[in-house]
Amino acid sequence: MRAGATQPLVRATLEDVARAAGVSLATADRVVNRREGVRAKTVARVEAAVAKLGYRADVAAARLARGQTYRFAFVLPTGSNSFMTALTEQVQRTAGWLASQRGFIDILHVDVFDPDVLAGALENLSPAYQGVAVVALDHPKVRDAIDELAARGVVVVTLVSDAPSSRRLHYVGIDNPAAGRTAATLMGRFLAGREGTVAVIAGSLSLRDHAERQFGFHQILSSEYPNLVGLPVIEGRDDSERTQQLTAALLARHADLRGIYCCGAGNRGIADALEDLGRAREVVWIAHELTQHTRRFLVRGALDAIINQNPGHEARSAARILLAHCSGEPISPDQERIRIDIFLRDNLP
Repeated sequence: MRAGATQPLVRATLEDVARAAGVSLATADRVVNRREGVRAKTVARVEAAVAKLGYRADVAAARLARGQTYRFAFVLPTGSNSFMTALTEQVQRTAGWLASQRGFIDILHVDVFDPDVLAGALENLSPAYQGVAVVALDHPKVRDAIDELAARGVVVVTLVSDAPSSRRLHYVGIDNPAAGRTAATLMGRFLAGREGTVAVIAGSLSLRDHAERQFGFHQILSSEYPNLVGLPVIEGRDDSERTQQLTAALLARHADLRGIYCCGAGNRGIADALEDLGRAREVVWIAHELTQHTRRFLVRGALDAIINQNPGHEARSAARILLAHCSGEPISPDQERIRIDIFLRDNLP
């Protein structure tokens, strides 16, 4: 090797640990995997070798050697919601990585707005699944179905929308009350002292994320912006056609409508209604999720701000948490924390 060349880094193997500690491969394996039957002095020698060599177990290889695999179900919404379509695409991409870790994903599309349908889908899942990630509806029937899965030893992760009083292991998603408060602060600052009413359009208040967002929004609007009156929440079921009709009705009823906060989907309907009535540049509009449609509305100036969560991060996080739980590995809380992004026309990625 020429002078100054760097020695290539080679990952230490369990055989290297055994050799350095002066023990058999079987003994090194027992110590590394915390199994009993090894003397304390021998454990100390093996652990010292592990620290010296920087040994890290190849968990995927160990699963392969044991012939161990895991299968997970991702239960996602039906419909044309652009964010959920992006989430499905990211879960499909994540499935490729997970397969290399001996984990496999099946995607099931279900009407998550219907508690009977969603609960029935969870209750009828194949016993072959060790884990489930579900966009949850916070409803007694759905919570009971999640609890039944947990009682059978199936780990459940809620994704994007939570059912916090259920026996789910972990929630993967943003802090939704904080997202709603952020939207209200933006709304109040954008309107800069103007008086009038502000509408909130949700998909369904049975979805925990939508309910928490509108709660956070009204919390800040009522306490910090007394010049603005929040109207009762209306539900568009994330359907663009329905949301267009609701938005048109709002604009007709409230001549003093100054702002619209959409805490769900159906944004194409809002854009159509605002443009049809010539109010697109007059009404401050804040929405969730950066999609091809909301990006276009933001660039045009019809939409003023987007509160975003990263579907790729959420898909990968849900898969990592399910895999880690099933294989007894730790997770990094900081890595799995989903942040709130704010996009204006000036900082679009």
